[in-house]
Amino acid sequence: MPDILQVHNVVKYYGRGNIVTKALDSISFCVDQGEFTAIMGASGSGKSTLLNVISTIDRVSSGEICVEGQRIAEMKEKQLSLFRRDKLGFIFQEYNLLDTLTIRENIALPLNLKRVDVQTTQREVMRVSTALGISEQLDKFPYELSGGERQRAACARAIVARPALVLADEPTGALDSRNSRVLMKTFQQMNRQLDSTILMVTHDPVVGSYASRVLFLKDGRIWSEIDSGGRDRQTMYQEILTVMAALGGETGVR
Repeated sequence: MPDILQVHNVVKYYGRGNIVTKALDSISFCVDQGEFTAIMGASGSGKSTLLNVISTIDRVSSGEICVEGQRIAEMKEKQLSLFRRDKLGFIFQEYNLLDTLTIRENIALPLNLKRVDVQTTQREVMRVSTALGISEQLDKFPYELSGGERQRAACARAIVARPALVLADEPTGALDSRNSRVLMKTFQQMNRQLDSTILMVTHDPVVGSYASRVLFLKDGRIWSEIDSGGRDRQTMYQEILTVMAALGGETGVR
């Protein structure tokens, strides 16, 4: 499998003068096509900063990030805008669906921005909505759906344009435990059935256990890594708890 994401020796500083914080400290890793990777760590470990520099919300201080061979650091703002549109899908904690649009229209937005023809757009919207179990909700508005259905709609919108990489920032943060499980099964569907490459930040070991690989950050560095290796999710969960306990981070289960 080719590398979709390459992070090489990335450093990120915040602050100026004598007050400088090193949020990321020489981080390097790769994510293969079709991989579902979680980033975990205690508060202040650098996991959100890492997602921010990969998503181009922030710039690295040094090092290199490549997505499908494209070097993010070398891009100008207009190039970055097109890069985000064409290569990245985003899933947020708060859904970010537009209340004035139907679910169908919300999901179709990335394709409309790319000026994809109507027939192709309709076909792709139906493809992802059927796979994620919301095809019967397409003509409803976001306020008419449950929290879990809204988050699945957000997932459909994130993958409808077939991005190279889907980035998820604490995607279950606004959901109860039942809807969190439903959403994570949706992520597995996206990964296994729709071949989406996913990079997810989470503090929750239950959520992390759905990933096939987990990177643990501490003080801006990759401290440890575990791979499911085809093992069951309960085994993955127990290993995550063990590593999080060694890290001194949160291991609470919602």
